[in-house]
Amino acid sequence: MLRIESLSKTFGKGSTNEKVALNEINLVLQEGEFLTIIGGNGAGKSTLLNCISGVYEIDEGRIILDSKDVTFAPEYKRSRHIGRVFQDPLRGTAHDMTIEENLAIAFAKGKSVGLQPGVTKKDMTLFKERLALLELGLENRIKQKVGLLSGGQRQALTLLMATLIKPKLLLLDEHTAALDPTIARKVLSLTRKLVAEEKLCTLMITHNMKASLEYGTRTIMMHEGKIMMDLQGQERKDMTVDRLIEQFEKRSGAELDNDRMLLG
Repeated sequence: MLRIESLSKTFGKGSTNEKVALNEINLVLQEGEFLTIIGGNGAGKSTLLNCISGVYEIDEGRIILDSKDVTFAPEYKRSRHIGRVFQDPLRGTAHDMTIEENLAIAFAKGKSVGLQPGVTKKDMTLFKERLALLELGLENRIKQKVGLLSGGQRQALTLLMATLIKPKLLLLDEHTAALDPTIARKVLSLTRKLVAEEKLCTLMITHNMKASLEYGTRTIMMHEGKIMMDLQGQERKDMTVDRLIEQFEKRSGAELDNDRMLLG
């Protein structure tokens, strides 16, 4: 469960470049809730994820994860409980290490280091079973270096690594934006499957308005650091992209001019 209370963040406070990135954000997500986040450039989407994960210190508010206040916890401590996948497929894996070694690092996350073998036969069986879920044949290439994989394969592997040890929260920052449409749909389908099976509390930023309504269980649209729309239940099921744009422009008083969103 994630609870965000009155979260605010301003960059360059007091300077001529002062920018309010987040303005009194309030949000509650339950276990298994899959939230998609959409909004134009500078809406505060990535800043929100960076504040939740501890990359940025917040100015005001509270962040509660699984009933624990993590508002002032450093990023490295939060990372034990938060899985994150970034837009860049190269960012989540070590290219000069094998698939097996990358998975072993992810599997050791949050565990104490002892004198036991690095990868046991049991671990290897688990790794291959999870890799098979990707349907990319990577279970047969487990000794291969990650640097030899395509961007889509690396991103799918990164997603698997982020969920290998069930996180209390999964953050997806436009994790399919750099992929071609076919691979992007495959990774999104895998995302939906993993989130549902593991009942993961998930936030996913996307630039694709259609995907924001098709995937997940709830959608918010952000504008100038605020949540302008929060779509749930039947309202979300009945929503279309055209109506979403219309409602956004009506409520914000601004036109949606982000080409990546409109053409996605």
